[in-house]
Amino acid sequence: MYSVKNTLNRKKPGLQVWRIENLDLKPVPKALHGSFFTGDAYLLLFTTSAPSYNIHMWLGDECSQDESGAVAIFSTQLDDFLGGGPVQYRELQNAESNTFLGYFKSGIKYQKGGVASGFQHVVTNDMNVKRLLHIKGRRAIRATEVEMSWGSFNKGDCFIVDLGKDIYQWCGSECNRFERLKASGVGIDIRDNERNGRAKLHMVEEGEEPAAIIEVTQSNLSWYISQPHVEDFTSNTPDDEKVDTSNRKKGALYMVSDISDNSGSMKVSAVSPSSPFKQAMLSPEECFILDNGVDNNIFVWKGPKANSAERKAAMSVGQQFIKDKGYSNKTQIQVLPAGGETTLFKQFFSDWRDKDETTGPSKAYTIGRIAKVDQVPFDASSLHSNKAMAAQHGMVDDGKGKIQIWRVEGERVPVDPSLYGHFYGGDCYLILYSYRLSGREQHIIYTWQGLKCTQDELAASAFLTVKLDDSMGGSPVQVRVTQGQEPPHLMSLFQGKPMIIHSGGTSRKGGQSTTGSTRLFHIRQSSSRATRAVEVSVCASNLNTNDVFVLKSPSALYVWRGVGASDEELAASKHVVAFLGGNAQSVSEGSEPADFWAALGGKKGYQTSKSLQNTVKAPRLFGCSNKTGRLTVEEVPGDFNQSDLAIDDVMLLDTWEQIFLWVGNDANAEERTGAPKIAKEYVDTDPSGRKGLPITTIKQGAEPPTFTGWFQAWDPKMWEMNPLDRIRAPANKLTSESPLSFRMDRFIRRNRSEQ
Repeated sequence: MYSVKNTLNRKKPGLQVWRIENLDLKPVPKALHGSFFTGDAYLLLFTTSAPSYNIHMWLGDECSQDESGAVAIFSTQLDDFLGGGPVQYRELQNAESNTFLGYFKSGIKYQKGGVASGFQHVVTNDMNVKRLLHIKGRRAIRATEVEMSWGSFNKGDCFIVDLGKDIYQWCGSECNRFERLKASGVGIDIRDNERNGRAKLHMVEEGEEPAAIIEVTQSNLSWYISQPHVEDFTSNTPDDEKVDTSNRKKGALYMVSDISDNSGSMKVSAVSPSSPFKQAMLSPEECFILDNGVDNNIFVWKGPKANSAERKAAMSVGQQFIKDKGYSNKTQIQVLPAGGETTLFKQFFSDWRDKDETTGPSKAYTIGRIAKVDQVPFDASSLHSNKAMAAQHGMVDDGKGKIQIWRVEGERVPVDPSLYGHFYGGDCYLILYSYRLSGREQHIIYTWQGLKCTQDELAASAFLTVKLDDSMGGSPVQVRVTQGQEPPHLMSLFQGKPMIIHSGGTSRKGGQSTTGSTRLFHIRQSSSRATRAVEVSVCASNLNTNDVFVLKSPSALYVWRGVGASDEELAASKHVVAFLGGNAQSVSEGSEPADFWAALGGKKGYQTSKSLQNTVKAPRLFGCSNKTGRLTVEEVPGDFNQSDLAIDDVMLLDTWEQIFLWVGNDANAEERTGAPKIAKEYVDTDPSGRKGLPITTIKQGAEPPTFTGWFQAWDPKMWEMNPLDRIRAPANKLTSESPLSFRMDRFIRRNRSEQ
């Protein structure tokens, strides 16, 4: 570890990279981070400002057993040096984790050779470089060095012909704009980092190759043009090896134990065959394997009180587990210390709670994101100007716009305004909300679907939503809402009154069902200060010390206030009492009369810990595309931004409390129709047990602040400029704001696009 200690800066946030050379570690220059020799092994350390740590060991396809063993030893020693707190990853060429790929937004480059071949990581201005890079991937970009020959090209991809002083981006006739954009990022990265800006980047279209490219391939174009059509992506490339979405994120849990204390011989025994799991299954005295092999992931969790032999053997136990299960050798391994669990790990547990947290799955960020998105307090007066707040609280405005509500009965039937705010589980409703933003009228269609409505009503509600959207020119934002999962903005529409949700029944004339003789309503205020009263099962275990409850029995009416309940929640109970009728008796937690418990069926345990409120979860962005011939979903690695929204795809944004479907203007019909089904299945198969989240569909160019606030520095005019011009804009030398320079810059870009 001497070499690591000499080069390691354990406090500086950011990425440090070493390569295994002669069974020792040698730092890789920062300008060459993201470039990997396929014959080598690498050790990477990512440090956050907390600080917290990620350790990655990367193995090239052609690295030796000695190098593979050495990097594993260094990884374990580095983990010990940092107190056993880092999360450890095993990364394999062409099968890297999203966490790893997220460090290199311009993509990663695979170069032939390695230490044994005499290849070195040196920042150089050598203009004698000759290499051909094949660019693959729409979101996780990989540039692989291939033979400099026309036989390496195909019509559906982009390639970088790197000739040192000149870098050519060659675009096949069938590659799309988004692929061209990503390939440009690779070319710019080579020019700026590997050539220190001393090279020129050229765009080349298929069939318009300059003499320099023809000469370096040592052939002419007739061979290539005469070849049969080459598909954009073949079925055996890493980008296309997608696990069927019906099997996404399924898991099994195993315990790892030392056969005899500190002997080093490990036994693996089954704990639970399928997710979701209970957090209590993880004993602090043991280590565990969470098997997500169907998604090419293995997690090894290290209990804080496990013996040293078990903790140190975590990575090797994971590797042996993969062999025993017959999984692909590309299966990823994450080794996690207690307290350093990643979001991907915690989502397999239905009741995961971090320290001091008492409700729901964890809301912690993945490492590296923790300082990126801060909790923003709610302030209705700044909704339009503070997009981050609007996004976190799901509020486009203060809810004081125009509202219209219809009940679904095969057609839209207007609801009596006196009943606005009451929703019955046997009904479906359409709520049209209109408001003004930046001088323009905007619309939201909420489609509320009760848990006890019929399949015919569900189908009719979807059809009527589309019909209403079409009648308004397709401009409204559509939000599908399942009973019990109402977003804060919908709850705010009733201005001071709580949204009252009845567990069943219907509001249509003559269709009302008889309600139970005893009813219990749970009243809670959201982070945006909107209040909801939800009818729940009459049972003492449903009480919560943080909230207010209204209990109606044949002989009495109670308003129960928990110790942590707010005055606003207590005030909202008056509206529920007025609807139920009768004189309410106030009951404070801890002073309940016997009749109160009798009405609930007896006294039982309930939630008595104070909730951890208003913690923001890290959002995740996915692309839904059928560019490979079938509809697939791929996550955008790392910290995403607006440029990751592919205008020829449908994008899925998961903000934990709701799902957004963003429809690019150039998305095709299959993507538009298939993406909503994928979104619903994504939620329904979530291993943490999330169900029925609101799914909001929005169109490119009509994004509300609840969506744009999740993107740093959102630019509403971004798509008015050619994206290839936009990505190259920082490289132009004419950066003066003078009118002459501005006109010259525009002239250069226009002429370049016409060539």
